[in-house]
Amino acid sequence: MSGHSKWATIKRKKGALDAARGKVFTKLIREIVTAARMGGGDPSGNARLRKAIEDAKAQQMPADTIKRAQQRGAGTLEGASYEDVLYEGTGPGGSLFLVEGSTDNRNRTAAEIRKAFERHGGVMGGAGAAAWAFDRLGTLSFDKAVVTEDQLMEAALGAGAEDYRDEGEAWVVYTAPEDFDRVLAAFTESKLPIVESQIAYVPKNKKLLTGRDAEVALNLSEALDDHDDVQNVFSDFDLSEEELSKLSE
Repeated sequence: MSGHSKWATIKRKKGALDAARGKVFTKLIREIVTAARMGGGDPSGNARLRKAIEDAKAQQMPADTIKRAQQRGAGTLEGASYEDVLYEGTGPGGSLFLVEGSTDNRNRTAAEIRKAFERHGGVMGGAGAAAWAFDRLGTLSFDKAVVTEDQLMEAALGAGAEDYRDEGEAWVVYTAPEDFDRVLAAFTESKLPIVESQIAYVPKNKKLLTGRDAEVALNLSEALDDHDDVQNVFSDFDLSEEELSKLSE
């Protein structure tokens, strides 16, 4: 559910974003390093790197820190080498999880993610355990209090986006991964303020959880998201507004 409006809302309510500023920097640095290693250190020709740098700047990361991360990834500065990893697992109420990460020690990270699943009512599985329930899509989120549906529709048509949905407090635009960079550029030109943009795993169907299952699933999401090597957590569980209010008290 990370990357979607309800997960962002509950994190804000718990004050997790401010408390985890150091962790945010760690994750962003690793993403810059990985993006530069995979696609080169020039952001003009590397969409993933360009997005990572934009995210880092949005978090007010110092320019020197960003530059060093680029250089490390491109191999012009010594430092740890990171690789992308993807973990799959199950949680309470039949919920499914995909965990994207970046690590310099695959075995250590796998063991720690497995333990996080086990401590919070889940089980880490092998390849294919959860991925079948998700589509890989580019996503762009817009605050409904700022962007009207008419504005969004007009911009989406002009950008060539595939679809958009009402996700509570936000509009979320969806596009094919290969079209993400082009659609993002078109929306940027439209001047509509983008809250968040990424290539994500979007659940094909959502499971509404309540009571203890809802609490445990949310705790599992937070535990996974808090791990230094984790970049994104995606799940197919959903919570009602009433359930969110209970859990944020």
